[in-house]
Amino acid sequence: MNILDQLAAHAHERVTADMQRIPLEEMKQLARKSKPERSGSFAAALRKPGLSFICEVKRASPSKGLIAPDFPYIKIAREYETAGADCISCLTEPKWFLGSDDIFRDIRAAVSVPMIRKDFTVSEYQIYQAKVMGADAVLLICSILNPEALGKYLALCGELGMDALTEAHTEEEISMAVRAGAKIIGVNNRNLKNFSVDFSNAARLRDRIPSDCIYVAESGVSGPEDAAALRRIGADAVLIGETLMRSENKFETLQKLREAAL
Repeated sequence: MNILDQLAAHAHERVTADMQRIPLEEMKQLARKSKPERSGSFAAALRKPGLSFICEVKRASPSKGLIAPDFPYIKIAREYETAGADCISCLTEPKWFLGSDDIFRDIRAAVSVPMIRKDFTVSEYQIYQAKVMGADAVLLICSILNPEALGKYLALCGELGMDALTEAHTEEEISMAVRAGAKIIGVNNRNLKNFSVDFSNAARLRDRIPSDCIYVAESGVSGPEDAAALRRIGADAVLIGETLMRSENKFETLQKLREAAL
């Protein structure tokens, strides 16, 4: 079983445990009563002219282990916002990424930019849950969903007034995302099955993504030259995690990335 399969299996276990505390029907009611977030549309923030930046708050990852021993996550998120982050991504997966729903909620209360709950969505329950937490968007990964589930989850996001970043790694998965109605498609340059990074993946798959979709390049950005290259190939946005998390001056690092993309 590769790491992505393990992440998905653990997500099923977490959903089962969460549903014992708050049943599905109750979570649905809570989600439908939730007020729209003050931050506005995740998609709109990515559609603006130029390259948009989704800045990620995460403490660890399966490939890199512990990234941030010191983890003042609210301070980090506020630094991102001050530096001009268009959106903030927050990991809530607890076992490998050391994230939590509480971390997401704390950051949501501290910043006003759109936020995406980054987790391994395997159940509609998690989408309702994300809405209650104040998420503007969720992550949907083609590799762990079948076409029927992907279409159902995208429709549910629409019903709840949320966006979805649909992640693909191959031409087949992009086709699956497009057929399901995805409007924001991310190409992950890191293969979560074996952790290898292929930066050319973003360029190779760009033409497969329709022009009316927002194209997000995920992972692999280590410096300004990478941000500039991704903009040249037509990325609308980039999702950056480790590079910013390891930076001692996140404001300066993000400014350099933004300047290079101009």
